[in-house]
Amino acid sequence: MRILVAVSGGSDSKGLLLALNEAIEASDPNRFSLAACTVDHALRPESAAEAKGVAAFCASIGVPHLIKRWNGPKPLTGIQAAAREARYRLLADAAERLGAGCIVTGHTSDDQRETILMRMQRAQGPGASGMASATLYDRRIWVLRPFLDLDRASIRAYLATRDVTWFDDPSNANPTFERVRVRAELAQSPRAEEGVWDAGARARSSARAAAFITRHVRVHAGLVVEIPLALGDHRDNVDWQRALLALVAVVGGRAHIPAADTVKRVAAFLRETTLGRMTAGRCVFDRRASGLYLYREARGLTTLTLAGGETATWDGRFHVRNGGSAPISVAAEGRGGPQQQRLIAAGLPPGVAGRATLTAPRVRSENGESVASITIEPRIGLYDTFLPGFDRIMADRIAGLFGREPYPPPPVHDLLTEMER
Repeated sequence: MRILVAVSGGSDSKGLLLALNEAIEASDPNRFSLAACTVDHALRPESAAEAKGVAAFCASIGVPHLIKRWNGPKPLTGIQAAAREARYRLLADAAERLGAGCIVTGHTSDDQRETILMRMQRAQGPGASGMASATLYDRRIWVLRPFLDLDRASIRAYLATRDVTWFDDPSNANPTFERVRVRAELAQSPRAEEGVWDAGARARSSARAAAFITRHVRVHAGLVVEIPLALGDHRDNVDWQRALLALVAVVGGRAHIPAADTVKRVAAFLRETTLGRMTAGRCVFDRRASGLYLYREARGLTTLTLAGGETATWDGRFHVRNGGSAPISVAAEGRGGPQQQRLIAAGLPPGVAGRATLTAPRVRSENGESVASITIEPRIGLYDTFLPGFDRIMADRIAGLFGREPYPPPPVHDLLTEMER
């Protein structure tokens, strides 16, 4: 199997490349091979020269190397998040071109501590999570992080024994960025995030959440989640919260679960005994005598136009592919459409069916051609771009309920998945 190493030129990724290369040469070079990719984000004048420097280093140790450049205009805000999205997209493209079975990155225990504290401060979750040792990107390729238990100082000491130098990115000292500020905070309070994150415990919690979903949840036409009212008794159970919030993210077309303040609002609503509705995370929570129903809030729905052969996502909830030649538009169906009658026939209350249909996708051809060549399938926004390995079992359960195929397993033995089972 070929392994693609993401190498920026910094100490962590250079140390990873060198260590893997030495390990493969000493063990089984016929079974594994390496390639490397440097993503030039084109954010600094020096970046192109640094990428060429990495290429020269890779050539010196006999590792094929590819430079991928992030072209085009850059956003004025959220630059680090946008750079991260571009980086993984370009790395996945490079892996496909080079025939790699996985990507490995040099994230360290220092990065892990920063990530945990950042998520703690954002109040994400029930419980702040760290980076997974394996993450599936875009349902295409697994990204592995073998250095998560190793600190940066150890990597630099290893490089020093090989007389290998590295680049220091000046943005790593720019306090404009959240991670830099958190790094400074950890330098003052080294144990700020200690005891918060346990990957094995998270995997087991996710497995219990998956069991909740399997036993109790029904999904209708990718539009409505139906949950027995009796499960309100579990509202303070972290595993049940994890399952519920994952479903809310998918129904709302979001890539992240709601924040802690939203969790509190939902918990307060579930404690009530009267029937009624509330909205949170772009979802309607509709409590009726027959159960609790979740469906997309009828607000902020846009129209998507696709030329022939194009593919895109509508509302964060549906993949749409125009297999024809004529342009099409995708918009909300509105009340009274055929989907409403199908939902009622499936046993949903007419009021729930009517409101859910307001947000169902409806395709129209721009020139009256048949839309038979159009394909629409639910998108699992929480997991389809980045799926952490410790959530894979739960993600598979949710994908199945929404009519999607299971996610591909990682290419290496996954101890966390074994814990889940």
